[in-house]
Amino acid sequence: MKDTAARAPASSLEVPIQSRTLRLIKDDITALDVEAFVLYTRPNLELGSGFGSAITRRGGPSIKKELDAVGGIAVTEAVITTGGGMKAGHIVHAAGPAFQEPDTEVKLRATIVNALKAVEARGLTQVALPAMGAGFYAIPLPVCVRVMVETLTRYLAGHTSLGEVIICANDGHEYRAFEAALASHVPAPSASHATVGATPALGAVHE
Repeated sequence: MKDTAARAPASSLEVPIQSRTLRLIKDDITALDVEAFVLYTRPNLELGSGFGSAITRRGGPSIKKELDAVGGIAVTEAVITTGGGMKAGHIVHAAGPAFQEPDTEVKLRATIVNALKAVEARGLTQVALPAMGAGFYAIPLPVCVRVMVETLTRYLAGHTSLGEVIICANDGHEYRAFEAALASHVPAPSASHATVGATPALGAVHE
């Protein structure tokens, strides 16, 4: 697992859960030197604009070739590729719901869980996630924050080989929202943590 603690931005928060770490930072997720990061995408797996453009520019054509070989996935599913020329070793392309789709929150939870399972299936122990669905996909930030914090803390408190999960906020507004949610939902390090199983996931993980 790559050491993000030594390179963490000035705005960072570390939350211990069992023997694992949930870390909040504010940074450009496509520039992180991590084992893997998640790209919130659509089922056609097109890289598009925004983070997708950064991946194309920094990662090179090999990532698109891997995605073309997959073709597409269903909403809530995740597929993992290499990171090409990026600092990150792998990219998890997770097809999440857009706002006002039926069962948006259920699908968002399943998307997050399937992304984490894809990382574990590849034998990796570290992954960074953006504010899943917020922004272009119009999921309200309070919904995104609540679902992510609940899902990630539950997952890390269960049976998992992950050692570090990073929430990478894109700006100060996102960072402050996650910071407040983590303070409200995560027990103090000295408190005992009951083991809770991962949220049942819809869809599947594609290797």
